[in-house]
Amino acid sequence: MPGLKLFHTTNSGVTEVTPRLAGVEADVQDLVEAHMEAMLGVTFLASEYVIDCVDGGRIDSLGLDENGVPVIVEYKRGTDAGVINQGLFYMAWLMSHKDAFRSLVRDRLGVTAASQILWSAPRLICVAGDFTRYDAHAVREHRRSIDLVRYRYFGSDHFGLETVASVTGHTAEAKRARRRAPGLPARQQGGAMAELAAAVDEVLVGLGDGVTRVQRKQYRAYQRLRNFACLIPPQQTKVLVYLKADPTAVDVVPGFTRDVTGLGHHGTGDLEVQLRTERDLERAQDLFRLSYAAA
Repeated sequence: MPGLKLFHTTNSGVTEVTPRLAGVEADVQDLVEAHMEAMLGVTFLASEYVIDCVDGGRIDSLGLDENGVPVIVEYKRGTDAGVINQGLFYMAWLMSHKDAFRSLVRDRLGVTAASQILWSAPRLICVAGDFTRYDAHAVREHRRSIDLVRYRYFGSDHFGLETVASVTGHTAEAKRARRRAPGLPARQQGGAMAELAAAVDEVLVGLGDGVTRVQRKQYRAYQRLRNFACLIPPQQTKVLVYLKADPTAVDVVPGFTRDVTGLGHHGTGDLEVQLRTERDLERAQDLFRLSYAAA
């Protein structure tokens, strides 16, 4: 199954591999919330968050992804046609109550994280037993960032997630921000490194379905559910890409790749790839695919 991710939920061996649904919705929610960073690339903030509006309601999970984007996660045990609309209702509330979310982030993660929240494309992740083709079509009609994620239990010890549909949306605020922000240079703006950065962008986006971009001032992230690459605006003589590939599992080549585990840098990922020529880009594509597969 493409895009499948398996996570151990106990230390015992696998006794069966027949995929199954959860007994109750809360089982899925509890498991994902306990491993949200590993599964979704999202830092968990709150569960069953009560919203103060006329109709009331509780957001299943609130989080902040690795690019500082607010995330709402909604769960359903099986197939539920209302999960997308329910999540969009909560997202509308969130965008109208930014101070409440900012206070939550400040209390959980500190002042710095609260000051760096990226409001341009808040995310909705729907985790359910299954989705219909109408659900996949519906998310493409909304101007929001929505991920439909199918779950399965495998025996009593493994849990799998598979992305069914992923769409990047942009608010009016995002459009204004893009007009103000310089972003990454395009080919026509000239410069060998600018052209190389544009070529890297094309390669990363073309790795497969469901690749979305998140633009921050210091980098551009490429993600499925989680970041798999971060492209830094080009320097004078090189372009840097940070990957989620394990540096200990690849041959580190001085001047081309570098293990940056524990070292501060913009973006996410422990493997730095240094690109100076189109040939370097060709050499890097296996690493790009490795990181994409891991995400």
